[in-house]
Amino acid sequence: MTGRLVVAGGGQAAFALVAKLRALKDERPITIIAAEASHPYQRPPLSKKYLLGEADLSRLMFRPENWYAENGVEIRLATEVTSIDRAAKRVALSDGSTLDYEFLALATGATPRRLPAGIGGDLDGVFTVRDYRDADRLGLEMQEGRRALVVGGGYIGLEAAAVARGRGLHVTVIEMADRILARVASPATATILKAIHTARGVDVREKTGLVRLLGENGRVTGAELTDGFVLPVDVVIAGIGVAANDGLAREAGLEVANGIVVDAHARTSDPSIFAMGDCAVLPFEGSRVRLESVQNAVDQAEAAAAVIAGGDAPYEPKPWFWSDQYDVKLQIAGFCMGFDDTFVRPGQREGSVSVWYFRDGRLIAVDAVNDAKAYVVGKKLIEMGRTPERALLEDPATDLKALTL
Repeated sequence: MTGRLVVAGGGQAAFALVAKLRALKDERPITIIAAEASHPYQRPPLSKKYLLGEADLSRLMFRPENWYAENGVEIRLATEVTSIDRAAKRVALSDGSTLDYEFLALATGATPRRLPAGIGGDLDGVFTVRDYRDADRLGLEMQEGRRALVVGGGYIGLEAAAVARGRGLHVTVIEMADRILARVASPATATILKAIHTARGVDVREKTGLVRLLGENGRVTGAELTDGFVLPVDVVIAGIGVAANDGLAREAGLEVANGIVVDAHARTSDPSIFAMGDCAVLPFEGSRVRLESVQNAVDQAEAAAAVIAGGDAPYEPKPWFWSDQYDVKLQIAGFCMGFDDTFVRPGQREGSVSVWYFRDGRLIAVDAVNDAKAYVVGKKLIEMGRTPERALLEDPATDLKALTL
């Protein structure tokens, strides 16, 4: 019997790691240390179907509670790892106990950035969404006819705006950059998504920041914007990015750089400690990146499980993402970092369109809006390392599927 694996974190990456180890018939003792009082569950639906009331928490669970005991996995809820003694290979927990480990996995995730208290971020009615309790509190505030301000025009902010409109709120989105999705997508994709929101009544204000929130009796009532406009608001949702939860690793002397630095096997600078998911900085195409997605959390965790079980295959990321907004499904294949050229390709159905990204003439990513065929073909081409002739890709008459044969 090999020594214990301790997993710090109770989210997607933590569960994927443990489930894969058991699927590989690895029987080592495993203890999950989960900060929440709930067993591990899916987080992306929290800001979508869960907030809309289309799915309750029980439907988001990865496995029933009895799965853990039946698979020999101890799980300690409402508990956190507070420190790591690397020399002794021991962790201290928030309940005062300690655990020895052979391997330690850090799947600590990331925390949404909050609006500063100095500008009113501590007022009632101001939200971020990380767990189901956040979503529950926000859901109570999303009442038809109220006025919502979404700060940040990234995917999280746009998804929140879509849900708020779906629940009948009047919604304004503000984005400090020249356009929405400035860090994560092309101008073409931003234009498409902005039009979708505008058509549904969302007021999207670009080049507009937040000066301060206004309040009465501790409750938010308005927002002063950088353009001088004072906006009456009842609810504020911050979608201004996340910070990797790397403090535990930093305090233990592990290498961190806006996340916990790992190699291609998900190992940190200590070979007995692994990190995976949103908290990890991993090698990708000659750079170090954090890939904040369910796909990466699962795939990287499963690759780490194989290493812990005795394998040595490196993790080779094949990124894909998705975003649901209204009845629009945006599917993203590849990673558009460093793109220098794009073109827009109309789909075969009304309202379907795709944006194709290139770097130095090589296809690196595809954004597909209600266009599953473009997504599937683009993903396959990227994974094959194949870039078809540009004229063929741009021609709407081209059978995309034939390009992968």
